[in-house]
Amino acid sequence: MFNIPAITWTLTAVLLLSGSYHLLQATKPDQLTERINNSLHALMNLLMAAMLWNLAPSTMLAQIAVLTGAALWFIIQAVARPEFKILCTGSLSRLKCVYHSVSMAGAALMITMMTSHITPGAGAAEAMPLPNTHHAMPHPAPTTATATLDHLPSLAAPLTIIFATAALIFIALLLRTRKPATTEPKKTAHSPREQHSLEALGAAIMALMFATMA
Repeated sequence: MFNIPAITWTLTAVLLLSGSYHLLQATKPDQLTERINNSLHALMNLLMAAMLWNLAPSTMLAQIAVLTGAALWFIIQAVARPEFKILCTGSLSRLKCVYHSVSMAGAALMITMMTSHITPGAGAAEAMPLPNTHHAMPHPAPTTATATLDHLPSLAAPLTIIFATAALIFIALLLRTRKPATTEPKKTAHSPREQHSLEALGAAIMALMFATMA
């Protein structure tokens, strides 16, 4: 995806560290929901790191299916009734679940866009002129799936803006939660700062990766 190895290695390291953090967090909470959420975030970071190196292209459909299912899972949490205490409750928690759903869907879309860039050979092969043919052969009409894939890159620019904005919001929240740390015990402010830092990094990486596809 990136032609500069230093950038690719840096992003890979950040994604793997972030994924390791979420995997570690998945072993801590008592609630099953939090374990599932952290496990899905760890998986998303791992798949995005693999995406940078074009690893396991044969499993791309499975990756898209898993990330799409994860996006649906976070949407279910966001719209769940208040009676279900183990799911998202409160406006901020629901908004957070919506954002995580967008992140999962964005990762699935990114893999789909990569697939459309990696496998354009079929269409090119069909369009190649046959040898010793004097009359132009009509090109086959594009299928609905091909037309959809062709329009996917147009979504890269708005998604870049969305995730760049999200990164700025999380940075602002990080700076806001940093102030009470001088007067309050560290353990009350440590966890939110870690979460905001990870969210800001994740959003910035998503914005950067979508920007390369725009």
